[in-house]
Amino acid sequence: MEKKTIICTVCPIGCNITVSGNENEVLSLEGNKCKRGEAYATQEFLSPERILTTTVKINNYRLPVIPVRSNKAIPKELIKESMEIIKEIEIEETVEIGQVIIPNILDTGADIIITGY
Repeated sequence: MEKKTIICTVCPIGCNITVSGNENEVLSLEGNKCKRGEAYATQEFLSPERILTTTVKINNYRLPVIPVRSNKAIPKELIKESMEIIKEIEIEETVEIGQVIIPNILDTGADIIITGY
C-alpha cells in the first residue's frame, strides 16, 4: 500500500491530505476539510492531471513566440511527451485567441489552443 501527502489547491486553506491506497483505489483519506478536497486528493493520487501552458514559435510577428495551453487537463505523465510535440510547432499564419493549433494531443481529448498574441 502506498501512502502520500497531498497539499490541496482547490481553495486557499491548502489542507494537507494523507491518502493511502494502491494504483486502482484510495483506501483511506484524511485531513481534508471539504468534499472538494476529497475529490482533488483522490484524483491527484490515482491519476494526476495538469493544464499544460507553454509557448510556440511564430513567424512574421512582433514577438518570436506566443502563449498556448491545453483546453483541459491532461495526464501528468504525458506532459513531457506533449512538450516534445509542441516544441516542433512553428506557426506561419495569422492567429486568433482560442484557435486550435494541435487537436487532441496524444489522444487525450485536449486541444492545444492559442491564449494570447
